[in-house]
Amino acid sequence: DLQICQHRAPTCCTKKMEESYQAAVRRERTQSIQALNFELKYMIVGHITAFQEAFESLLRLAENRTSSLFETAYRPMAKEAAEPVKELFTDLSLYILGAETTVESAVLRFFDSLFPLVYSRLINPGITDLSEDYTECLRLTRQDINPFGRYSKNMVTELSKSLWASRMLSQALSLGIEVINTTEHAALTKECSKALVKMQYCPHCQGLTLIRPCVGYCLNVMRGCLASVSELDTQWREYISTLEYLTNEMAASHDLEIALTGIRNSINEAILHAQLNGPQLSATVDKVCGQPKQEENLSSDHMVPVKEATETQTLVMAHASLNNKRREFINYMKRSRTFYASIAERLCDGDLVMRDSSTCWNGEDVV
Repeated sequence: DLQICQHRAPTCCTKKMEESYQAAVRRERTQSIQALNFELKYMIVGHITAFQEAFESLLRLAENRTSSLFETAYRPMAKEAAEPVKELFTDLSLYILGAETTVESAVLRFFDSLFPLVYSRLINPGITDLSEDYTECLRLTRQDINPFGRYSKNMVTELSKSLWASRMLSQALSLGIEVINTTEHAALTKECSKALVKMQYCPHCQGLTLIRPCVGYCLNVMRGCLASVSELDTQWREYISTLEYLTNEMAASHDLEIALTGIRNSINEAILHAQLNGPQLSATVDKVCGQPKQEENLSSDHMVPVKEATETQTLVMAHASLNNKRREFINYMKRSRTFYASIAERLCDGDLVMRDSSTCWNGEDVV
């Protein structure tokens, strides 16, 4: 009553043993693919973590530089500006990690929050009545009167270019893990599990427990079993090319590090622009929002020269660290281009097949 290991000679197998063998080959096939995937998955997971740490480190550095701008150059509004600055960098971090948000909305939200502070602390420092209604009116007016000139738009453009590649790379790495996980748990067809039993366990039914499959026979069986997995070969190669493109984009002229650390200068230029156009802005705001209460005899001369932060060394280190991670990662991934094309060969390598002996199992007999 054997279904798979039928043989002319007497056998020590039963139908129940064949069923056990089928369960065993399913388990072994999953384990062997997991073992092959392990290094690749380990590298991708490691680099997801490494990239995210590098992004976070650069974001923190850029946030500290931006905060120090307010503390050194715009002290009257430093305390109130802390929250909008923090929100801006949180939004940028979420964008890189794939959240449903845009760089433009994050930057414009920041400038909406910044304008009431610039207007009441720098342009008209005598304002005492900054009610919620008046603050909201200033926020909404910002969109119409564009107090920060081209600088807010420029900041959106620069950050969008550089953060896009980082966001895409982050999503692409997660996709890679998903693909690998899916191939590990691809279901075995009945034909495949029977073919594997015939190759690995039918010799046992003849008492041949030490004989192993012939190389060519193993390759035929594995290629048949892994046909659906090896179909991923073309897409996997394209995926590696995309990763290469994204890492090159990150390292190109729209450099993430330069864009993030340039936020400080963009904000400074934007505030200076608003201060220079203070009288015109005040005239427009008075028409739209009304005149707030003011204290007398307060100077509006708050244009303080910006002290350059001494964090160049930290930036250079963070920059070098991210560049090294990119290079190391893409070189490894390029070596895995043929991963899905060669999966059958790799599974038939090692202990599974007989390489150095003149006898092996061909599915029917010892040859």
